[in-house]
Order: sequence, then structure tokens, then C-alpha cells
Amino acid sequence: MGVPTPKQFCPILERPLISYTLQALERVCWIKDIVVAVTGENMEAMKGIIQKYKHQRISLVEAGVTRHRSIFNGLRALAEDQPNSKLSKPEVVIIHDAVRPFVEEDVLLKVVTAAKEHGAAGAVRPLISTVISPSADGRLDHSLERARHRASEMPQAFLFDVIYEAYQQCSDYDLEFGTECLQLALKYGHVNAKLVEGSPDLWKVTYKRDLYAAESIIKERISQHICIIMDTKEDENHVGHHLEEILKNELNVMSSDFEETQRLLNMLEESNLSIFYPVVVISVYFLDYKSVHFDQKVENLMQIREYAKEVRKRNILLCGLLIYYPQDEQKLQASLREGATIITTLIKERNSGLVGQLLIA
Repeated sequence: MGVPTPKQFCPILERPLISYTLQALERVCWIKDIVVAVTGENMEAMKGIIQKYKHQRISLVEAGVTRHRSIFNGLRALAEDQPNSKLSKPEVVIIHDAVRPFVEEDVLLKVVTAAKEHGAAGAVRPLISTVISPSADGRLDHSLERARHRASEMPQAFLFDVIYEAYQQCSDYDLEFGTECLQLALKYGHVNAKLVEGSPDLWKVTYKRDLYAAESIIKERISQHICIIMDTKEDENHVGHHLEEILKNELNVMSSDFEETQRLLNMLEESNLSIFYPVVVISVYFLDYKSVHFDQKVENLMQIREYAKEVRKRNILLCGLLIYYPQDEQKLQASLREGATIITTLIKERNSGLVGQLLIA
């Protein structure tokens, strides 16, 4: 990754990557317990993440110095033969990477169902590049036929007894240098894992550029359901309804005034939604140059700036948008399109630098 922070703790939209992965697993109601193996020096940071983002059903164990030793520690926490264990042994255990935040319930269900039938199962994806084997002197020795091979991904699932007994039998060399859990189940448990075709979003955040890709995906996902508040009153012919038509395929629009905006913001704070993501609220106002003086309207909207500073502390990004429109139909449509572009950009980018600003279309 090339950054001082362990990649699972790198922030995306100011929230640690591992928190997104935990949320993806917590959404699955049939997952009873989630065990996180974390190094001793990061234990307090992990506890802080769990507390801040109100994660549930999480237990922490100390990680080992290698991947397999960490997994073994996690399995021990779930085993019935461990003293003072607060967890119960599951029938099936899922092993997943902290840096694969986009796992969906259907993939989890597929590997768990396959593991119950076959003893072990794992998600796989087609190889992107051809794998070659070099000789000792750096020359090509041979290449693999790409169509016949797959990349092993996560999640993987096992009957608990199968994988736990495999780890109990495996050698120090396996624990030190191995990476493939399915291979341990085959080598020590004689269980041939069922391979399940995984989805493209199972990719692993590995390089620094992957953080930007993950942020882009998260922004795209959380920009689907939006509420915009406009001072359209109840006038069916109000120009705000034309904006609503432009945005209707992307956004839900509610007519209101600034007092209603404040009530909505209070509801957002109480819902804890902004704990997980920055919530964008855009208060849209319209100025008909024939009826209201521009300076007067701006003065009425200055209250947004001060209020925005308060709600920013709770991860709510409040902006104002003033659509100053003429009566000419062509120019009106141009102003509305520009306003719609500003709205969708604010929602997608979630730029905290624009909090409290009054933008004009």
C-alpha cells in the first residue's frame, strides 16, 4: 500500500475501510458472530471503531504474525474446547478479508450452502492475466492455460470441525508461509472444496489506487436515494417542479422551507445515519427576478451558513442552492439543468469544503 496506516484502517470518506466490511457482514441477519483478528498495537484503535460506528456482534482476538496464525486464533475463539469462551461453536464458519468491503449476502449464502454440503467452499474469479512460471535463470519455463484456472477469492466457508481440525494438524511451515485455507482443508481434512463463481466486486484493496476505486464505488452506491428540500410551497406550476422532473430518475424531492429543513436535519441526527456516511442535504431556493430582490433573498438564506457549521460536526453536509431564473423558457431550462448538475455533483462528491456555501445557478 505504501502508506503508514495499515490498509484496513485507511479512511474512505473519513471512515476506516474495515468498518465498511463489518457493516456488510452485519447486514446479514443469519451471521451470528463476527470475530476480528487484530494485532495488539491496533487493538485499542479497533475497539474505538466498533464503538464509534456502533458495530454489533463483534468479538476481538489478537492476530498472529501470519495470515494462517491469525485465522487459527479466530477459530480458537469459536471452539468449544477453549476456556472462558463467550462464543458458541458454529456449524459453518466464514473466513473473509477485512479489505474486501463489497461482499454481498448472495455470495455469502452461496459459499455457506456449498460448505454445508461439501465441507468447504470458496469464491473464485476468472484470471485476468496469464500466469507464467520462470526458470531459475529468469527465462520462461512454462505458462498456464488461463481458461482452465481460477483466482481464489474471499469469502470462503467451511464446516467448522473440518477447518478447525485442519489447522490443529497443519505444520509450522503451513502456518508461517501458507495463504490458502481451501488447500489446508484438502491436505489435512481430505475435503475437496466446492468452488463458487464470485462477483466482480469481491476484489481486494491492495494498492493505494484501490482506495480511490473503493471510494468511487461507495460514493456511487450511497448517491442513489436522496431527498432535496425546495421552497416550492404548494404551487403546482412552481418552477421547482420543473427541476423535480429533471431529477426524478435520480432523486426524491420534497417541497418545504428552512424550518422543515431544520426538522429533517434533526431527524437525520437522531437516526445515526450520518455515523456511517457523510449525508448531503441541499436546500434549494428559487428567485424570480420580477418578484423578489436578489439581495433580500440572499439575506434570508444566510442562516444556512451558521446552521451548516453545527450539523457538520455530526457529518451532515448542508449547502444552499439558489436558482435565479428569468421568464424566458429557454433560459429557464438552462438554469434548471445547471442547478441539476450542481445537485448531482454535490451528492456524488460529498465535498466538505462546500459546507455552508450558497451556490447559484
